[in-house]
Amino acid sequence: MNDRIDAQEAHPSNKGLLLLFWAYVLIPLAWGVTNTLTQAMKLFH
Repeated sequence: MNDRIDAQEAHPSNKGLLLLFWAYVLIPLAWGVTNTLTQAMKLFH
């Protein structure tokens, strides 16, 4: 029973890896979206 509780607790290293993962995913995604919108605006002007 204690093993189940320990497995559910997020250790600081896991939170850091999760943060790094989301940064790795969201930063290029945000850059791509802004880049796409910028290019789209150029087409309409």
